[in-house]
Order: sequence, then C-alpha cells, then structure tokens
Amino acid sequence: MNILIISKYASVPMYSKAPSRLFYLSKEFINLGHEATLITSDSNHLADYPLTKKTFNSENIEGVPVCWIKTKKYQKIASIERVISWFDFEFKLFQLNFKKLNLHNPDVIIVSSLSIFSIIYGFYLKKKFNCLLVFEIRDIWPLTMTEEGGFSKYHPLVSFIGLIEKFGYKKSDLIVGTMPKLNLHIKNILGYEKDSFCSPLGFNPHDYKEEILKETNPFLDIFPKDKFIVGYAGSIGTTNALEPLIECIKLFKKNNKIHFILIGSGDLKEKFEKQLLGYENATFLNRVEQKQIKYFLNLCDVLYLSTKKSKIWDYGQSLNKIVEYMLSSKPIIASYSGFPTMINEAGCGKFIPVDNPEEIKSAILEFFNMYEKDREEIGKRGREWIFKNRRYSKLAKEYINKIEELYKKNDQRYLR
Repeated sequence: MNILIISKYASVPMYSKAPSRLFYLSKEFINLGHEATLITSDSNHLADYPLTKKTFNSENIEGVPVCWIKTKKYQKIASIERVISWFDFEFKLFQLNFKKLNLHNPDVIIVSSLSIFSIIYGFYLKKKFNCLLVFEIRDIWPLTMTEEGGFSKYHPLVSFIGLIEKFGYKKSDLIVGTMPKLNLHIKNILGYEKDSFCSPLGFNPHDYKEEILKETNPFLDIFPKDKFIVGYAGSIGTTNALEPLIECIKLFKKNNKIHFILIGSGDLKEKFEKQLLGYENATFLNRVEQKQIKYFLNLCDVLYLSTKKSKIWDYGQSLNKIVEYMLSSKPIIASYSGFPTMINEAGCGKFIPVDNPEEIKSAILEFFNMYEKDREEIGKRGREWIFKNRRYSKLAKEYINKIEELYKKNDQRYLR
C-alpha cells in the first residue's frame, strides 16, 4: 500500500526535540514492504527546522520521504498565533502539487492530530483518490481546551473544533487513538459506536541499547552524592499539576537524605523556584534535548509524574513521559486519576490520588525504605514490559494489520 501520513506536529529525529512517533511508524511501514510519506510543518515548538524560502520542502530522512511545509511561526503554545499557524498549514495543504513533489496516489491517508483541521484535507483526498481515511487522535480536542485550557464549552472556537471533530469521526473509515479508551469518547460524540483502534506511544530500541546507557553520564557532577533522588522530567506548567509535589518537597525540608530534582521548562518554573528558596532538598535543571533525558532518569532512584483531575484521563493516558520513565528501570509514582494503564500492567510503580502531598510523601518513603534490590526489581519490570509491548516495529505491524483487515471488509469499494 501507499500510505500518506499528515500531521502538523510530526517530529523527525533530524530536527526534533521530542519523540518522533509518526516518523518511526512510517519507517516501520516501509520495512514491512509498503510506501509511506510523512507530511508535516516546520512550525513546531518541539523542533528546529532550517530556514528556507521554499514553501514545500522534500527530504529523505533515514529512508523516509518527508515533505515539510513552511508555515507561520508562533511563540506561545496557548496563543491565537498558534491557531493561525494551524490554518496556514491547512491552506497550504490544498496547494500541494502531487506530481511536482513526486507524491504517488495514496491507498491510505492517515490524518493525525494536531491540527485537527487536517481531517478536512484528508476527506478531500479520500474522495479524490477513492482511498481509506484514518483519523488518528493523539490529543482529544476540543475536550482538552475545556478541561485543561479553561475554555468555556460555548466558546466559538470550541464549538467550531467540536464540529470538525464530529465530522472527522463520521467521515473516516477508521479512528485510531493513542489512548486505550477513545472508543468511549467517540460514542459520546456520535451517539453510536464506530470502528476504532488503539495504537499507543512506543520507542525506538536503538536509542536504549545498554552500551549507549553506559556512556559517560552528563549529569554525574550535578547530582548530589549519597542522596535518595526523586526525579521529575517534563514541562513545568499549569497542566502538569506539580503544586502538590512542591508542597511535598516542603514536608521533607528536615530530611537530609532525600533530594528532589526537576528538569524542564514552563510557565510555572520561576514561581516554584521562588517558593523553594532556602530549601536545600530541591534542584531545578533547565530543559535538555530529548536524547539526554534517559541519562538524567538513569541517575534517579524513583520517578514522579502528575496530571490534573480531568475528564481527559477517563479515556486513558498517552504520555511520552511514562514510556521514558519505564525504560529507565526506575519505580514510578504517578499522581493520576484516570483510567490506569502501563504502570499497573507492568507492576513497576503505583498510582496515587491527585492533589495530595501527604500521599506523595508516603509513596516516596515506601520506596525509600525498601531494599535497593527490591526497588531495582520493580523498575526492571517496567523496562521489560515496554520492550515487550511498545517497540515501533510491533506497533507498526499491528497498525498495518488493522488497515488490511479494513481493506478486506471493503475490498470492492477500494478496488481500482
């Protein structure tokens, strides 16, 4: 099959600061004998693309044909400029010249949010080429806007995006979610069940070879010696719900054996640093490149993550952070109120109630008081589970099998 994958925020390793899920899936589709082309944009706050005067730029990156479109840039993630950048991308998609860019007629179109508006172009291609349309959801919009962004459900933009979401669910042949219970949300929106499939976040095993992890660790001189390290890696903003952790750090002020290290950036970082002035049990580090995170996690004793209490998590999580954490072979404490997956399936940590500093403290002390070999055994279970279940080669094969299954059901419809 010839597969065309469209996503404004599809990172590629060459330019990315974040995991490159769609790129690696494309690479594995090609390894399975199919053609796959990735169409994305250069306006991505998690990537740095080269400057160019060309609107449409074609590259072959590690064997994957990539077309990236020059689009309007933005500074803030939550801004009208970002929304304008979405529309700029959609407008330019309709200017794509398949012959000039050497794009072949597709058998399958995969449209992956964000931007959710790309489903309109995907539907246009479906009609033009009589091909399958897959609508992939990595963030549930506009629910994320109302639950996490503070928007009213009556806001015009929320209503408009809601119409696009419903349109996409109706017109697509298959809906794919990175979260395990998206089917429940789809039924809530449509009022009936629709064929859906979970294709979760994965990883590239090459980046986690033992010899790579044994390289000189750039964080060795930064970590305090002879301390039990509680680590956090990721954004430090309003949606990350780190306030309870900050309060928990204060509870450990007199404990000189436990130290907290938070690495990342975000709107609330400066505020938290001011709150912890005078506390010697906490260190804030600046954000680093994605490929360096594994070295940071490798030096921690236990890892922490948190989410806000939100309807979003009723459908399960799809967090890159959990994949990274589990690969580090460290126990995980997750302040999380949604549908539980991964950590409980692997037995590599524990979920605790959100917004409760005392619960965080108890969980930390539980791991602190364990024998080191017992902690190591718990952490190792996470890495083993990820290697068994989340290799991109495995996920890509499952994805293709689902598409081929759909083709067999509709063989007359898509016979050319």
